[in-house]
Amino acid sequence: MITVVGVPIDCVGVPEAGDAPSGTELSPGVLREAGLVSAVGGRDAGDLAVRLVGKARDEHTGVIAWPSVRSMTDTVRGAVRDLVAAGDRPLIVGGCCTLLPAALAGARDALGGIGLAYLDGHLDLYDGRTSPTGEPADMPISVVTGHGPAAWVDAVGGPLVTPDRLRLLGARDRHEAVEYGSVLPEQLGYPPESTPDDLHEQGMTDSGEQARDVLEQGGPYWVHLDVDVLDERAFPATDYLMPGGLRLPDLRDLMRPLTAADAMVGLSVACYNPAKDPARTSAAALVDLLRDVLAG
Repeated sequence: MITVVGVPIDCVGVPEAGDAPSGTELSPGVLREAGLVSAVGGRDAGDLAVRLVGKARDEHTGVIAWPSVRSMTDTVRGAVRDLVAAGDRPLIVGGCCTLLPAALAGARDALGGIGLAYLDGHLDLYDGRTSPTGEPADMPISVVTGHGPAAWVDAVGGPLVTPDRLRLLGARDRHEAVEYGSVLPEQLGYPPESTPDDLHEQGMTDSGEQARDVLEQGGPYWVHLDVDVLDERAFPATDYLMPGGLRLPDLRDLMRPLTAADAMVGLSVACYNPAKDPARTSAAALVDLLRDVLAG
């Protein structure tokens, strides 16, 4: 059973306490209105009571809104753990990528080990020092590999994935990451990313099948989708727009082998910003994509 859970957080336009919901905080509600739950044949477990608040950058972790990031991590981790332990397949709808370490930790808690297919336009290997903004969504892969801010890594019991259990699919920001001083995956002993050009050269379906085959050899795995893996023309309703990404048909073909496998125990979706989608065309496209890769 697919269980849809909302995580209404935003670390780009991070609010102060008392501010009205905005940005990616609105994503779970808008996607529900667009028919997400019925499209994937799931049940709706509502939104978790979480929010990132406060624009200050913590002096120890280098993360903005750190106390609420820490609290959100505990809440999401517990919810995912309970769902996976009960045999459900969570669909965690954010929000921003800050939710990923918590979701992955919850799945690991329930299953004893976990892999990750990370579909994102960015490597997200910044830490509290190298991130130019301090936004926690710069750091999910640094946290799950054990390289990120120590307090966050400790909060999820990291590292969460071993080198043979992580595949980075669609990142295209290596040059920028190097300029800011980010560590690169191979410097941590992990496989380098497959760029959009790499995926096109191999073929989207073949790329998805290869990632699936590698991940499921080690047991269960999680899939995370940041919509900025898509080209800015294909999906303009996200905060960090970049050219050179995938088209929607590409992403369908890449995801289908990953999400059809029994070893895929959960999926998270992040970084859709309804404020950039007044006509809700991107919401409809995202719901259609998730229907295609999850329903049935």
